[in-house]
Amino acid sequence: MPEFQLDKRLAAVGVQALDLPLSRVLVMDDCRWPWLVLVPRRPHAVELFDLDAADRVIFGEEYSQAGARLKTLTGCHKINIAALGNAVPQLHVHVVARRIGDAAWPNPVWGRGEAVPYAPQALEAFVAQVVHLF
Repeated sequence: MPEFQLDKRLAAVGVQALDLPLSRVLVMDDCRWPWLVLVPRRPHAVELFDLDAADRVIFGEEYSQAGARLKTLTGCHKINIAALGNAVPQLHVHVVARRIGDAAWPNPVWGRGEAVPYAPQALEAFVAQVVHLF
């Protein structure tokens, strides 16, 4: 069986925080929104239906828990969970904390200006908080 490899485009925009039983959790390096990406560590998975039934259940629980925990951590108004995969076909789910009045509110975050990277210490601190969530 081929080994899991994170798509280079995801690796370029996110920082690995931790591995859950199925998913790799990345923190997106864009301080406009607290934003996680979960990638199931299954080679060649592009669509949710590419996962077997057991993995679909695990993945759903992982991104649901990530959303609940991110909401608790940030105190945001809304969590957006989405699996688009148009630009990066490797199966991944975005979990984005949204606040009324944020840089894109009430619209989606995709295609809204350029990413604003965290200051290095702020990114390190946020990654540590995410790790602590789990």
